[in-house]
Amino acid sequence: MSRILKKINWMTLLIPVVSVILGLLCGAVIMLIIGYNPVLAYQSIVESIFLQPYYGGETIRAMIPLMLAGIAVAFAFRTGLFNIGVEGQLLVGWFASVACAICFDHLPKVILLPMSITAGGAAGALWGFIPGLLKARFKVHEVISTIMMNYIALYTTAYLIKNFLYTEGERTPTIPAAASLASTFLADLTQGSRLHWGFVVAIIAVFAMWFGLWKTTKGYELRAVGFSPDASKYAGMNVSRNIMLSLTFSGIFAGLGGAMEGLGTYQYMTINSAFTGIGFNGIAVALLGLNTPLGVVLSGALFAGLQTGGMTMQSEAGVPVELIQIIIALIIFFVGSGYVIKWAFGRLSRKGHK
Repeated sequence: MSRILKKINWMTLLIPVVSVILGLLCGAVIMLIIGYNPVLAYQSIVESIFLQPYYGGETIRAMIPLMLAGIAVAFAFRTGLFNIGVEGQLLVGWFASVACAICFDHLPKVILLPMSITAGGAAGALWGFIPGLLKARFKVHEVISTIMMNYIALYTTAYLIKNFLYTEGERTPTIPAAASLASTFLADLTQGSRLHWGFVVAIIAVFAMWFGLWKTTKGYELRAVGFSPDASKYAGMNVSRNIMLSLTFSGIFAGLGGAMEGLGTYQYMTINSAFTGIGFNGIAVALLGLNTPLGVVLSGALFAGLQTGGMTMQSEAGVPVELIQIIIALIIFFVGSGYVIKWAFGRLSRKGHK
């Protein structure tokens, strides 16, 4: 029995690894077909990230919201829920953090910065709580309600900026320095990248997910409800309350991801006519990371590295940057086709025993 369990665990771990390899190989084949050098393309990505401090800093900077969005998706999934509303929760968290920083710009940094970060997490929590309430009280499926909440967030934040916090350039004013996560030290260290102290918040969030779900009684209860709501209810657990809590906590992580963009990367928020894509990429990050804290960190690093390195791939190898999105899509496709990979490994192992 233990041998079977070990085999299953190894197979589970192999799926994302094989998916990444297959995605990169398919990307290389596409490059060859359209006349580009895949070796030079991938070499330029690796060299830029690991040998050029600017691109290394930008990669870590891009990881921050991806990790937080991935944690938001993974947290909900681990409790039996599928949060498609991370994008909307991220947007309202972004707006709330920037609005708080601007409205209370007279406060000192020691108060304003934590308050602005908290505002972002609280806004995300509210945007997650609403679908949780609908699911718990009225049996509205969270996939439908969270998708709809994305559009409400997109247009609500645009309306609020345009009517209350508007400045030239279709955006809010720049936040005060007292609310900024930007760092001259980190910028100098990475030769002018936009790396900011938000990576500390992301690391704390990863630890919080791990500790909260696997080291606390409430985390066990949340996972139990997700695994079997009927059995949990029979055991005396409040299923409705736990559903609301799960999506609320998931929304906090997503809202913090938006706050990191508003207080760290951009220092303001634009009037968005389309989604940022970070929340949707968070779904892919969580899937590739097997909905585990460490897996989310590693998959977030991969996605951020591909996106950042794509710029040097275009300049040095001449490969269109859009091809990076194709490679990412292929990796996600292979992760989603994990059962095919399992079947192929099963066939190969049976042949090996003959």
